[in-house]
Amino acid sequence: MKIKPKQLLRQLITWTALLPMATTVLVAYLGTVLWSLRVSMSNSRTFPSDDFVGLAQFERLFDNERWILSLQNLALYGVLFILACMTIGFLLAVFIDQKVMAEGALRTVFLYPYAMSFVATGLVWQWMLNPGNGIQQAVRLMGYPDFTFDWIIDQEMVMYTIVIATVWQASGLVMALLLAGLRGIDEEIWKAARIDGIPTWRVYLSIVLPMLGPSVATVFVLLSTAVIKLFDAVAAMTQGGPGTASEVPAKFIMDYLFGRANIALASAASIVMLLTVLALLAPLLYVRSRSNRQEADK
Repeated sequence: MKIKPKQLLRQLITWTALLPMATTVLVAYLGTVLWSLRVSMSNSRTFPSDDFVGLAQFERLFDNERWILSLQNLALYGVLFILACMTIGFLLAVFIDQKVMAEGALRTVFLYPYAMSFVATGLVWQWMLNPGNGIQQAVRLMGYPDFTFDWIIDQEMVMYTIVIATVWQASGLVMALLLAGLRGIDEEIWKAARIDGIPTWRVYLSIVLPMLGPSVATVFVLLSTAVIKLFDAVAAMTQGGPGTASEVPAKFIMDYLFGRANIALASAASIVMLLTVLALLAPLLYVRSRSNRQEADK
């Protein structure tokens, strides 16, 4: 089959337009991942070296108590952050979906925190949670001198302050995504449920939530990747302290990369986090590809 000159020109323009993105993916993403993998298997310190040591850096990584603590903190943070964001975001979406007055203004108010950077959020919440001039001091000035809210300087509670700050910021995004899903549900479903006398909470639990499956999956992936790359809020609020009580993997990587000049160990940690992201994305991509194939076979 002969390709017409116009079709050939159109295809050439299309591939030319895709060339910058393809180059970015190959060089900036795939290239740096392969470079990091190579460095993680070397004995590099301040500068890359060609000393091949196999998986020795990964063994050192998991023998490092600070790294293990950062993983434990990330697991605690991830569970609380995702559950709180999805719960609060869903409830906000249900509230907005009731056609309330000033809906546009409320959506803006709930979504506005997400427009702020995590650094700004961290600094604001650091000030609010500071025992000397934040919430604790304000309540004491109101006549409650024994009130104590010093979580940000408490090693056992500091991670919960980071959860509070980041949930406040991210819940609006969850609300927006789930609200879009709720608005796509056929109104006839609600009419049928009312006729059958099904309680509203039961409709949401048994009918609406399963129909929001794709939206919930998207939210889960976005929140999970936000958990893994958590750094800005910790750096702004606690600097990993008190001590190393709020250490997280991203801060561990940055400290060893720039502060301790151990790029091999930092690269090993980054590879571990990359594998964690791929482990989260793989099931979702598999389910989506399988559903697409099923739809194509129908």
